[in-house]
Amino acid sequence: MKIITMGEIMLRLMTPGFRRIEQADHFDAIYDGDEAIVAASLARFGMEVEYVTKLPDNALGETCLQQLRAQGVGCRHAARGPGRLGINFYETGVAMRPPRVIYDRAGSAFALAQPEDFDFDAIFEGADWFHFAGITPAVSPQTASLTRAAVECARRHGVTVSCDLNYRGKLWTPQQAQAFMKSIMGQVDVCIGNEEDAEKCLGLKPAGTDVYASRLDLDGYRSIFRKMKELYGFRYIGCTLRESYSASDNGWSVLCYDGQEFAQSRHYDIRLVDRGGGGASFAAGFIYGILRGLPLSQIAEFAGAASALKHTVYGGMNRVTVEEVWELAGGDASGRVQR
Repeated sequence: MKIITMGEIMLRLMTPGFRRIEQADHFDAIYDGDEAIVAASLARFGMEVEYVTKLPDNALGETCLQQLRAQGVGCRHAARGPGRLGINFYETGVAMRPPRVIYDRAGSAFALAQPEDFDFDAIFEGADWFHFAGITPAVSPQTASLTRAAVECARRHGVTVSCDLNYRGKLWTPQQAQAFMKSIMGQVDVCIGNEEDAEKCLGLKPAGTDVYASRLDLDGYRSIFRKMKELYGFRYIGCTLRESYSASDNGWSVLCYDGQEFAQSRHYDIRLVDRGGGGASFAAGFIYGILRGLPLSQIAEFAGAASALKHTVYGGMNRVTVEEVWELAGGDASGRVQR
């Protein structure tokens, strides 16, 4: 199976030791981005993955490629050109103080990317799956055009298309998100997102749910999934169910739907090390389970365990193996020393 993902890999500058940005005299440098995390996870799970992006033609761009190649991700379709590397300043939250993000990505090489920078027919030749996130078309008008061109070419080549809605309010408004995302959903086979993503990108909100009060109404999610299936014909729909007890402790599970039945993973209580990449790691586990032809219940358990583990791994990439994911999915959440 050959998988293509496309998006922007960025430099995440993260405050160490729960410091606020105003206290930081240095930052930890982390290279990540939603589709890059999906690519790295799937490569670590033993799948053939190619990552499509555009990077500045300098040492920072080369470092991004090295980071991806180290995880087994192919980068032969990555374009290089003028512009800068996008930056994400990340202030780590703790207890009742939430994490905060400042984007500095205008004018990045990827934001300036054009469809003609890529030979999409060559990229999708022999491919089985294409994955993108809603962050990508939100970056700039150019990347919105790039996303549409990629999806249309993937469809012409008979490639399965998945989309993680992944709404980012600092990049576009709900009106802008819905204008684009609704127009492209008819070409998507697998839709991924949480309750905020569905509301902001598709105008659909599950009844009875308040994530800030850690109150989830699964009947509301099921109703929304059925409506999404009716409107767009998705083959699979998946979402994460995050209960935010605080910035340090979350409840976590996932819900999957194949148009006929629903499957929810076991529930995890997580002490967060780094919540970045949790949703992308769920997307990777979801895609892996579908491509492996697993029963829906096993897809949910694998994707839920993979994404739960990511919260315990510092940095963007989910540095876990298939065996470790199945170990947790099988019920061993004791955290006992492995000797």
